[in-house]
Amino acid sequence: MHVLRNGTVVDADGTREADVAVEAGEIIAVGDVGYGDAETDVSGRFVAPGLVDSHVHLMMDGRPDVASAIAESDFEHAYVAAANLRAAVEAGVTTIRDLGAPSTLALDAGTAVAAGKLVGPRVLACGENVTMTGGHGHWFGREADGPDEVRRAAREQLKRGADVVKCMATGGVLTEGAQTGAPELTYEEIEALVDAASAKGVPTAAHAHGREGLLNAVDAGITSIEHGTFMDREAAAAMADAGTYWVPTASALFNIVDNPDAGIPASAMAKAEASAESFVTSFDHTAAEGVTVAMGTDAGTPFNYFGDIPQEMGYMVEHGMTPAEALEAATVNGAELCGLDDVGRVAEGYRADLVVLDSNPAEDADAWTDPEHVFADGVHVV
Repeated sequence: MHVLRNGTVVDADGTREADVAVEAGEIIAVGDVGYGDAETDVSGRFVAPGLVDSHVHLMMDGRPDVASAIAESDFEHAYVAAANLRAAVEAGVTTIRDLGAPSTLALDAGTAVAAGKLVGPRVLACGENVTMTGGHGHWFGREADGPDEVRRAAREQLKRGADVVKCMATGGVLTEGAQTGAPELTYEEIEALVDAASAKGVPTAAHAHGREGLLNAVDAGITSIEHGTFMDREAAAAMADAGTYWVPTASALFNIVDNPDAGIPASAMAKAEASAESFVTSFDHTAAEGVTVAMGTDAGTPFNYFGDIPQEMGYMVEHGMTPAEALEAATVNGAELCGLDDVGRVAEGYRADLVVLDSNPAEDADAWTDPEHVFADGVHVV
């Protein structure tokens, strides 16, 4: 039994002085804990749950032009994924959800982490994202047209063991020729995808920037909207009514906009700049309508590095959320979106995903920078 002694526990349930005892990857006690086989004194520090990033791309490395990776082999992508896993967990991220990678790359990464072959966060993955022929992300996705073909594409991912099924409801910033807000998959196609996933009890995610494609996805029963850049109040209200999660991925947009002369393709830069103002208002709409937010970064996109995932907390606070709300979005909300009922809190019976910080993350969004200790599923990583 390893005991974190004399710290202040902080999670979505509040702040309290308590020891935390960990054994066999599980939190077995929170409170006054007796002698442990190993002890770490965390006096004056804060013990928080590890972060859950609900939207990453393990095979991307933050290069300015992500499409240049199309010329690289799956072996090269796997090396990138291994490095990204290590960087993420050392930054205090203990669960990630990969929303698109070639073939079974991300699914295999999850298996490797679970087997102890790689050090990294717990990995949930969609396999290949489902997109229309020539649609956003087509170069690493599963192209499909029409409800029957989309249903088949979704079932292929489920057969591989997908934890979530992801589709492209609209165009995107990083695909040459795609219109960011324009609908791509139709309502009927998205409905077929949701139906296939629901039959297996698997959640769904939709890349959706524009209002029409976003509403198609919500009406079809999608579990989470990724990005939501051009969301208006009506769209936010529809999401709230349906219980649809929003994963903002502010890091993806601002790491493009903030690097104008760094080799990002001109078309992507123009689309990102045109999206920025609308994206900011999305936070206002979701707050007003009570949409549940789960933290996600789209890590791997230009200048959006896995080791910098905690910066998303600052972006969320900068755009109107409190640090406590950002903490909740990045822990319990993300865990619930991913279907995990034993992740995201510092409580008995939960997985021992723990981060020791110098300041209170419920009061300071920058507290996540440079954690002193990280435990991932009970393994003392940092």
